[in-house]
Amino acid sequence: MKKLIWGGMFVGSTAGGFLPMLWNSNAFSLSSVLLSAVGGILGIYAGLKFAQILGIE
Repeated sequence: MKKLIWGGMFVGSTAGGFLPMLWNSNAFSLSSVLLSAVGGILGIYAGLKFAQILGIE
């Protein structure tokens, strides 16, 4: 279960960090930091729900 949660956090924060590049923003901007945090939180939630669906304790 921990691996799914950590994996979700990694993928979510990475995707959130790269998201501002879609509108040609700087990679090291405040929006990149904020979206990386939001993506990490959503990734943790998705990893937790996915672990619960699979029945992994």
